[in-house]
Formats: sequence, C-alpha cells, structure tokens
Amino acid sequence: MSANPITAIHIQEAAAYIAGRTSLKPEIGLIMGSGLGVLGDHLENAETIDYRDIPHFPISTVEGHAGELLIGTLAGRPVVLMRGRFHMYEGYGPELTAFPVRVMKALGVGSMLVTNAAGGVNTGYEPGDLMLISDHINLTGKNPLIGPNDDALGVRFPDMSEAYSKRLRNAAKETAAKLGLTVREGVYAGLLGPTYETPAEIRMLRVLGADAVGMSTVAEVITARHAGIEVLGISCISNMASGILDQPLSHQEVIETTERVKSQFLGLVKAVIPLF
Repeated sequence: MSANPITAIHIQEAAAYIAGRTSLKPEIGLIMGSGLGVLGDHLENAETIDYRDIPHFPISTVEGHAGELLIGTLAGRPVVLMRGRFHMYEGYGPELTAFPVRVMKALGVGSMLVTNAAGGVNTGYEPGDLMLISDHINLTGKNPLIGPNDDALGVRFPDMSEAYSKRLRNAAKETAAKLGLTVREGVYAGLLGPTYETPAEIRMLRVLGADAVGMSTVAEVITARHAGIEVLGISCISNMASGILDQPLSHQEVIETTERVKSQFLGLVKAVIPLF
C-alpha cells in the first residue's frame, strides 16, 4: 500500500498562498463542472488566482475547465470557487484530484457545492435537467483516503450514510419550487473515464440504481465528508447516456447543453447559497 503523497504541509502551503492573496475568509466552497464555471462571473469583488500559481495544485487540461480559483462574495456569502476541476483520467491520483477540498477546509470552508455535467441513465430524464445528488456509487476503483490516515484531517473510517446533506437538498428543493424550477433527485455513478460508457455498462448502472453517470465528484465528496464539510451536489444532465438514444456522444454536446441551461442553474445556485 503506497503512502498518500498529500501531506498537511502541502495543504498549509497552498492555503497560506491563497490566504495571502485576499482578506476574505471563505465559508463555502464551490466546485464547478464542465461548462458551469460561468458562476464565477457572478462573484463580487473577486480575486482570481491561476491554478499554476498555487503551490502543489494540479492543472486543469479539459475543455470547459478554465483552471482558476476565485475568492469573492456570492449572494452575500464569502466563497471560494474552482472554475475547473481535476479528474483521475487526466492522470492524477484520487488524493490529488481532491486536494483542493483539503485546501478549502484549511481556509475555513464548512460547506461545499459540487456540480458536474452528467449523462442521464434514468430514461425519465432529459438533457438540461438539473438533478440534486442524493447519493453516489463509486465505480472508479479508487479512493482518496487510501494510505496512512492523518487524524488531524479526519477519522480513519468516515461515515458516508449521508454523503450529500439532506438539509441542503431540502433547501435546494424548496428554493427550486419558489423559482418555478423542476429539479430531479437521484444517484450519481462515478466512473474513471475518459471513455464514455458502453450501452451494456449503462444498462448495468441502471440495474445498480444509478440515475446519472459522470467522471468526477466522488473523490471530492469522500474527501469533503472526511474533513467534516457538508455537501450539496447538483448534476446538469448534459446528454442521455450511451444506448438510450441512437446517436454518438461528444463533449461538445455537454458544453452546448450546460450553456443552454445556465440561467436556470445560476438562478438556483444564487438563491440557495444564502441557506448554506
């Protein structure tokens, strides 16, 4: 069993650099998926930091992930926002993929919104739907907590019975109803990627109870719960998964769909942030 390459020193060095760039003390962390980084444009008095400048930070390499950390206020709350995330299919280990969550915790973050663009496994879904994540299935074969445990960061065996906060999901559902938005609620399956799933794999996921599928999120959420961070997850159903419709899948479709629904997404997030 290999040792976790991320240490408390790495976390503190990254957090110290970020804290030195702003006087704001963020309370909420925001991780934006493909095409959803537009939320960063709505932060007030934002300080923008390139990932390349932050000690020990990986680099985003995927279209739709700008690779910037923003610290500012959103709906009156101090936040730190990742405009672009890291994926294991880029070659990063799960502990490095989730490293920014550790840094957010060190900055004082106590709650987190994680978003992603996902394929619809539930045949009742349609591209453009927003799904509140109620639970996830980790099918990546990896876990960011493998290796020696640092008790200062979290317990050896963290509870995942409520990985996604019921309180925040209820707040999001009530907020969506007030805005006249229809939101789904379902289970997210996280796979390694970067290939899209085969039709047979999608049929398997449906049998397992998944409603949506993607290539991110699970390592971040596991790490957040290990750190005691409360999590709300939102998937944008960017396309129907393989085999449901008679058409090939592409990342361009993901970007186009998230662009089409960005006003609903922005409205929901900005309205629910004060309830965190």
